[in-house]
Amino acid sequence: MKVSISVSLARPAAFLPALLLAAIALAGCTGRAEGVLVPLGVQPPGVSAVDMVVATTRADQGAAPGEMFSGERGIGLNFAEIRISIPPDSVRKAGEVQWPSRLPPDPAREFATISAERLDQPQVMQRFQARLARTPHRSVLIFVHGYNTRFEEAVYRFAQIVHDARAPALPLLFTWPSRGRLLAYAYDHESASYSRDALEAVLQTLVKDRNVREVSILAHSMGNWVTIEALRQMAIRNGSIAPKIKQVMLAAPDVDVDVFRRQMRVMRARHNPFTLFVSRDDKALAISRRLRGDTPRVGAIDPDAEPWRSELERENIRVIDLTALKSGDGLNHGKFAAAPQLVQIIGGRLAAGQTLHDSQVGFGESIGMIATGAAATAGRAASIAVSAPIAVIDPRTRAGLGDQMRDLGHQAGQTAGSTAGTVSGR
Repeated sequence: MKVSISVSLARPAAFLPALLLAAIALAGCTGRAEGVLVPLGVQPPGVSAVDMVVATTRADQGAAPGEMFSGERGIGLNFAEIRISIPPDSVRKAGEVQWPSRLPPDPAREFATISAERLDQPQVMQRFQARLARTPHRSVLIFVHGYNTRFEEAVYRFAQIVHDARAPALPLLFTWPSRGRLLAYAYDHESASYSRDALEAVLQTLVKDRNVREVSILAHSMGNWVTIEALRQMAIRNGSIAPKIKQVMLAAPDVDVDVFRRQMRVMRARHNPFTLFVSRDDKALAISRRLRGDTPRVGAIDPDAEPWRSELERENIRVIDLTALKSGDGLNHGKFAAAPQLVQIIGGRLAAGQTLHDSQVGFGESIGMIATGAAATAGRAASIAVSAPIAVIDPRTRAGLGDQMRDLGHQAGQTAGSTAGTVSGR
C-alpha cells in the first residue's frame, strides 16, 4: 500500500514559515522535569520497583546532574545498576511512563529513581551474577532503544516495559549514544553503527556464561539496526547465532528490506529466533520509504504478499501483523503504546519459555514511538516536517523542538535551496 504525504519536499520554502511557527509553539507545551536520575535513596511504601543492569557506549563525561550518561560517544563500555520505582497500578495507565513534573518526584503518582550507581566491569559482573541466581529460569531480557532517546528516557521506558510485562527475566538495558534531539538524526545513526561491536561483546559474554540459561532481545526502531548488525557479526564469528538466544523481537524496524535480506542470509541457523512486528498503515515508515528512494521498510511490509511471504517462510521468520489493530495515534506508529495489555502477552511467553507467533494476537512493547520514521535531509526542514505532527502527541518530541528550531533558523536559507535534491537516510 502506497501512502502519500501532504508535504512536498520539492518546495520547502512554501511550508517552512508555517512549520517554524507550529514547531516553536509546540516547544513551549511541555512541563517535564529533567535530571530525574538523582536517587531518592529509599523506596517509598506502596510502590513497585524495577532493578536493571545497564551497559552503555555513552560517555559519562559531560552529563548534567541526574543524567549519569550523556548522548556523546564513550570509549568502550560503561556500566551501571539502577532501581526505578513505579507508582501503584491504581493511579497509572499501563503502557505509559508517568514522568515527573518536577523534582523531587511524587513516587505515589510518578516514576522515581531509588538508586543509580556507576559500576566498573568486575562490579557489574558480581552484581549480575547475584541477581541472576535469584531470577527464574536464569533468563535475561535485553532492551535496545531507538533514535532520539536520552539516557534517562531509555531507563524509564525499559522500567515501564518490564513492570507492565511482568516478565520474570533479569532486565539488561543496552543504550547507545543518542543525543535525544529530533534533528540529530545522522549522528544517532552513526552512533548506532558505532555501538554494534559493543552489543556483540555483551551478547558473547552472556552466551558464554554457563549461569545464563536463555537470552531474549527486544529492539525498537533504530535499535533494530544495532541489534541485527551485532547478531550478524556474532553469526559470522561463531558460525551461527547461539541457541541460547531464544527470542529476538524486532519492533517496527525502519530497515531497508534489501539490507535485511542480506543480514538474514548470513544468520541462517537451525533455530531462528526472530519475530517481526509489522503494520502496513504505519505512516511514519511510509514517509521513510518515500524519502529513501521508495525502498520498502521491513516494518511496513505486507507479510501475506509476495515476495515477502515466501521469503519469510524460507527464513523461518515469525511475523505478527498489527495492521488491524486500531490506534489513537494519527501516524499509526504508536500502536504498541495504545494496546499496553499486549506487553503482558510477551511477559507470559518469556515466562513460559515459549516463542511468539501470529496466533497469540500480537505484540505491544508500549515504547511510545517518537519520530522513528522521520528522515533527515541535507536541509533540516524535511525532518521537522515529518516530526512536527509527531510532536503533537509526544511530549518528549515537543521538549526538544525549541533548540532544534533555533538551529534550523540559522540554516533556513540553505535549507530552502537544498532540501529538494538531497536526502540522507539511516
